Amino acid sequence: MENFPVINLEKLNGEERGTTMEKIKDACENWGFFELVNHGLPHELLDTVERLAKEHYKKCMEQRFKELVTAQGLEGVQTEVNDLDWESTFHVRHLPQSNISEIPDLEDEYRKVMKEFALKLEKLAEELLDLLCENLGLEKGYLKKAFHGSKGPNFGTKVSNYPPCPKPDLIKGLRAHTDAGGIILLFQDDKVSGLQLLKDGQWIDVPPMRHSIVINLGDQLEVITNGKYKSVLHRVIAQTNGNRMSIASFYNPGGDAVIYPATALVEKEAEEKNNVYPKFVFEDYMKLYAGLKFQAKEPRFEAMKAVESNVTVGPIATA
Repeated sequence: MENFPVINLEKLNGEERGTTMEKIKDACENWGFFELVNHGLPHELLDTVERLAKEHYKKCMEQRFKELVTAQGLEGVQTEVNDLDWESTFHVRHLPQSNISEIPDLEDEYRKVMKEFALKLEKLAEELLDLLCENLGLEKGYLKKAFHGSKGPNFGTKVSNYPPCPKPDLIKGLRAHTDAGGIILLFQDDKVSGLQLLKDGQWIDVPPMRHSIVINLGDQLEVITNGKYKSVLHRVIAQTNGNRMSIASFYNPGGDAVIYPATALVEKEAEEKNNVYPKFVFEDYMKLYAGLKFQAKEPRFEAMKAVESNVTVGPIATA
């Protein structure tokens, strides 16, 4: 199996820029995932985020998770569990408006550090979107603008812990899914593995690597690129030992952003065969995704296409 793509962002500043851009392009077209090193986020900041996240889990969430496991009777399951995940999570919203001050049980230091972390990730997400634009032949800023909506993008973080699981063959840490949004930036545990992606019919480990940021593409980038880039199925395998930390930040379109394939990327042939992805309002897609997250993405795209054609032909039909 070919190696999981690791991109050294520093190399964009020298004579290896062309090769590095090519690596990013290949990762977007063939993997939907890549791992970034030398991404500009200070290692001390990442170490502090990790320390605070793990302390917070121990102090505020571990006991709650154990009680939930007992209440659901999960320790003694004998058959595969398909309707829940072996994870302990909370969500923080950064944009358009932060809600971090409203989240209970967070130390002031954690709130402050999380804000700094989010600002740096937001900047990195926008830099990456521009690199994708360059590789796609779109004007600089195209993707950022496509995500903007009337209030700017949605940006939030899901802080997860995957505690040791007694029956990892029967319960997933997180069931297989593609991400609904735009571009996802993951800071994951560098000791406990578990994240896997589906490539060519095989589940492949995303290697834990100290101080790296894992990037993956969401459904909206598949739509905007008209399938040139794909969102990819991924899952988390529960482990019998070790508690895996995962801090995933989602840079998504604004709720009222209208998402559709970039004209420059819709080839004439695709248009003639009607192989063009749908046009829709992002929040409408999210409403559909909420109930179908763990199912295939293609029916979601088809459903949005049906809505789009109804919207287009509706008035004509009733005239």
